[in-house]
Amino acid sequence: MGKISSVSEIRKHFPALEQQVNGKRLVYLDNGATAHKPQSVIDLINQMNSRTNGNIHRAVHELSAQTTALYESAREDIQKYLNAAHPQEIIFTSGTTASINLVAYSFASRFLNKGDAIIITEAEHHSNIVPWQMACEMRGAELRVLPVDDRGNWILESLDKLLDNSVKLVAVSQISNVLGIINPIEDVISKAHSLGVPVLIDGAQGVVHTKVDLQKLDCDFYAFSGHKLYGPTGIGVLYGKKELLDSMPPWMGGGDMVDSVTFRKTTYAPLPLKFEAGTPNFIGAAALGEAIRFMNQIDLDAVSIYEKEIVAFLKEELYKIEGVKVYGVSDKKIPLFSFTVEGAYPSDIAMIMDKLGIALRSGLMCAEPLMQRFGAESMLRASFGMYNTMEEAQIFLEGLKRALKMLR
Repeated sequence: MGKISSVSEIRKHFPALEQQVNGKRLVYLDNGATAHKPQSVIDLINQMNSRTNGNIHRAVHELSAQTTALYESAREDIQKYLNAAHPQEIIFTSGTTASINLVAYSFASRFLNKGDAIIITEAEHHSNIVPWQMACEMRGAELRVLPVDDRGNWILESLDKLLDNSVKLVAVSQISNVLGIINPIEDVISKAHSLGVPVLIDGAQGVVHTKVDLQKLDCDFYAFSGHKLYGPTGIGVLYGKKELLDSMPPWMGGGDMVDSVTFRKTTYAPLPLKFEAGTPNFIGAAALGEAIRFMNQIDLDAVSIYEKEIVAFLKEELYKIEGVKVYGVSDKKIPLFSFTVEGAYPSDIAMIMDKLGIALRSGLMCAEPLMQRFGAESMLRASFGMYNTMEEAQIFLEGLKRALKMLR
């Protein structure tokens, strides 16, 4: 049986897309924040909530065994999907934010000292800024920032000035949630590794829109969230190279992450359990595994071609609308467009568009420093998923024009 290649066939698996909002057919263009779930994921969540529900790793009864099997098979499916070397390199967390915070705490407590430095970029999400600020403050280290140019592209030549022997980690996003630019992470990994510096990749958007091969990419950490990859909220993944994860202390203590506990000393369980303290979100993990299995049924090459057509269409048509300024200009871009319109406030536009059934994001996009870089108090964002059609792109444009006529 061939893979699912057409958008119309993909849409049939997503019941949320059939609803109406404010009496209009839903055009959901806030996928950069969270995506909808296919029916198979919904069915598994319902099954586990109503029947297959037993705490994992802790009991010999049948429901516990079934739940544990679902949890660990999800880990293996994710490992294969990302081409990680070992299943134990896949750590379940609550999302990208928790994954980055895990590294910021555990890696920093082992490797970051006074006078050391960490490098991020000017285009990062708050989740890839604040944890490093906290780590640097705790350890007496310095946070260095790679700037972006007026188009939103990294100024890579500045990296050579920032990288030296005091740098202990580079943490950058594969794709900006504001700019939609596919960043040259391979170049950063190569430059950092030439000095023996490990690299963390925020893959929250990247895992959705690119094929990720972790062994080929050779990054040291990779983080993403399930709810952007057509899975549930409250679940995410941290990939880390085994030797690095083994060398890092756990960031939370509790059940299931221990080998032996006495009042004198506690020893820790091997990977991945060392970083999965307490009762995990086993329903979310299993459902993320189901989302991965669903993604394995999709012809991702066909999706990529279609996304490029939407990007090309919107690149041309958005610029035709008077007063529109698009942020993030690159030949390598996903169908995610953040923009402002002269004489109209983003939240006002978003509210009118909502009345037309079109769901957009407005605000700071959890990237306030990037907003300041471009002198914007707020932006409007349209972000497309693999189930969005060219017709919906046209509806979005017509809705935007209609909203602007009302506001100007």
